[in-house]
Amino acid sequence: MHQPRKFGKHPLAGVSKQSIREQIWDYMESHDLADFPRPVHHRIPNFKGSYLACQSIRDLEVFAGTQEVKVDPDKPLEGVRLLALQSKKTLLVPTPRLRTGLFNKITPPPGATKDILRKCATSQGVRNFSVPVGLDASVLVDLVVVGSVAVSEKGWRIGKGEGYADLEYAMMVSMGAVHEGTPVVTIVHDCQVIDIPETLVEDHDLTVDYIITPTRVITTGCARPKPTGITWSKVSCEMLTKIPVLRSLRERERRAGKDVTLQSEPGGQQSIPSTVRRPRAIPPSQAGSLGGSHSSLQVQDTQPAATVCVGNLPYDTRVRELKRAVRELGVRPLRLTWQGPQHRAILHYADLAAAQEALSLLQGLHLGANTLRVTLGQQTDT
Repeated sequence: MHQPRKFGKHPLAGVSKQSIREQIWDYMESHDLADFPRPVHHRIPNFKGSYLACQSIRDLEVFAGTQEVKVDPDKPLEGVRLLALQSKKTLLVPTPRLRTGLFNKITPPPGATKDILRKCATSQGVRNFSVPVGLDASVLVDLVVVGSVAVSEKGWRIGKGEGYADLEYAMMVSMGAVHEGTPVVTIVHDCQVIDIPETLVEDHDLTVDYIITPTRVITTGCARPKPTGITWSKVSCEMLTKIPVLRSLRERERRAGKDVTLQSEPGGQQSIPSTVRRPRAIPPSQAGSLGGSHSSLQVQDTQPAATVCVGNLPYDTRVRELKRAVRELGVRPLRLTWQGPQHRAILHYADLAAAQEALSLLQGLHLGANTLRVTLGQQTDT
């Protein structure tokens, strides 16, 4: 049995979440504890004996009494996903990197055999045998099962560093799918259970109530409160751009009167320095609009200060097709500059915050067979 390694009561300077991750990954590889896929670096490590460890979740009362279980898509949790399906529980799996939503509900075909259920529990099965669950769906998760790189017997958890498990939990809180008493379980190799300095644990970090290893089940008794919702001040514009469901939740919370100020928006607005030079008025021959064909071609009183570039337009796209597509998404720039020969268009905005909002709304937009490339333009300094 691999004993947890300790950092002591006074950890050395320089101990960080990343150094702990590297230590675990290196140890698992050098001691041949890792299983496919390898190397385990930068992953939630799959370990030898993971399937057997997953079986122990059946002995937990919190599993036996559940109806809806959220299990991460990581390879070492495949056994839990299979058990949930075999027990006829509702199995929810987060979509990879939250690109297309928050959850997928795994729906095996009627009369599925154990072999088919086994396929449904794999990452490929999650793609082939699932339906998306919208934000308005009535979801009440009874149990959350997450992967970890390292975890302590006190319930402190370290993931692979991308923050998705923490964010998924916070989003579930935001949509009312979990509450303070919803238990959280992680399944790891014994060598991944180590002492973690509490100074590394932040308010947005998800803690765990149960740890299952190939040799034991640990009840952490963790009293530290779990995240109570999305900490918007920790969310970057880049995250908002990449995760459509996060944008939807932000809009919901904004309408509910909550503070949804992002990491890059001190005081709620992105101020534009007085040294910024406003772009020259664009000649009507080069300008388009999203409104009628006359008045919106005029240079407006509010001079644009930020732009969004929309590229990878199909070669035969007409400006009116792009206008219609962006208008349907609720994107309304001050004006649009059409650059058809370069297969792109420039959207002009009064400030950076408005441009960033448009950027997030336009992500994933298609015209014809092309996925459009949307980037934030540069402001012009003197």
